[in-house]
Amino acid sequence: MTNHENTVLYIGVTSNLPKRIWEHKQNKDSQSFTARYKAHKLVYYEFAECMEGAIMREKQIKAWRRHWKLELIQKENPEFKDLFETLFANGDIKDPESSSG
Repeated sequence: MTNHENTVLYIGVTSNLPKRIWEHKQNKDSQSFTARYKAHKLVYYEFAECMEGAIMREKQIKAWRRHWKLELIQKENPEFKDLFETLFANGDIKDPESSSG
């Protein structure tokens, strides 16, 4: 996740990517890092076979230098587009918990 200016990087792990990104975008936790720094753009993601593997990868990437993280993102998303809108909501962000979708 990053902010509008692409100056902040947030790395996290979740078992439900659409729900978690939606929560970040809605500032569900107003004291969170993503809320404070307005990191609401999903610019990169990976899937893992299991949660243990996902956590190991999260820790690995968090330990990297900033420019390595940027290179990883730029390889897949050179324009730093918000991937959430195209992957999960076709530009119309809705509460993933709502019954109407």
